[in-house]
Amino acid sequence: MSKKNSDKDKAPQKKAEASPKAEGTVRLKRKEYEAELVKLQRELCYLQEWVKATGTKIVVVFEGRDAAGKGGTIKAITERVSPRVFRLAALPAPSDREKTQLYIQRYLAHFPAAGEIVIFDRSWYNRAGVEKVMGFCTDAQYDRFMKLCAQFEKTLFVDNDIILLKYWLESSNEEQARRFEARIDDPLRQWKLSPMDLPSRERWYQYSKARDAMLEATDTDFAPWHIVDSNDKKRARLNLISHLLSQIPYEHVKHEKVNLPERSNKGKYDDTESLKNRRWIEKKY
Repeated sequence: MSKKNSDKDKAPQKKAEASPKAEGTVRLKRKEYEAELVKLQRELCYLQEWVKATGTKIVVVFEGRDAAGKGGTIKAITERVSPRVFRLAALPAPSDREKTQLYIQRYLAHFPAAGEIVIFDRSWYNRAGVEKVMGFCTDAQYDRFMKLCAQFEKTLFVDNDIILLKYWLESSNEEQARRFEARIDDPLRQWKLSPMDLPSRERWYQYSKARDAMLEATDTDFAPWHIVDSNDKKRARLNLISHLLSQIPYEHVKHEKVNLPERSNKGKYDDTESLKNRRWIEKKY
C-alpha cells in the first residue's frame, strides 16, 4: 500500500447534494458537535496506531488568515492523541542566524521520523504570505520561493514517502473582524492578539492577492491545497478532520487483549503513612 498522497486527489471530485445542515445554514448544537468530534477523534487514535505500526510519516500544514481558526482545529486534532506521535511545530520568527541559512532549513529539523505526524501551525508558506505582504523578504527571495516550492515539496515529501496535506482555512472579512473584537475584549483571548494581527487586518486585499498567487504556484496534483470554509469554527473542525482521515489509507491495528494484573503484596507496607507530613496542597475545591 503506497504511503504517497492518494490518487483520488488527481480526479475531480463530484459534489454531493448537501443538506441545509451540511451547508452550515442550520446552527450546529454543542452536544451534536461534541458527539461528532468524539467519533472523529476515535478515528484519529486508530490512525495514530496505524502510523506507529507501519512507520508512516505524515506532515499536515495549516495556513490561513489571522483568526481563521487554525489553533482551535489543531487542538481538536491533538487533544486525545499522543504528543509523541502527533507533534506540533509552531516556529517563532527566525533568529538572525536562521536568516542566513537556507530558507527551508529551519523547518527540516521538525520533519517526521517513522511513526510520526507533524502538524505545522504556519509553515514555510510564511514566505508566500506574511513575509511578502509585510515586506519581511525581498522580491527576489519571494520569487525564488514561488518558483522552487513545488519542486522541493516533491523532492522532500513525495520522493521520500512522506504524506503531505496542506490546508488553507478561509474566513470572511466580517468573521475575522468579529473574532478580533472578541480577542480585544476578552481577557481569556487577549493573548491570541499578536503584534501582526492589526497591521495584517489593514492589508486584507494584499493578503488575498498573496493567497491567490500562492495557490496558483503551489497547488499541485502531488501536493494539493485543500480549502476549508472556517466561518463556522465547529463545522470547520469536523469537516477538516473528516477530510484528513479520508486522505490517509490507514487501517485499524489489532492488539492483543490487555488484562490488568493484580497488585503484588511483595514488600507490602503502609505507603500512605510516609506522605502524611509532606507538603500537600490546600483543597480549595
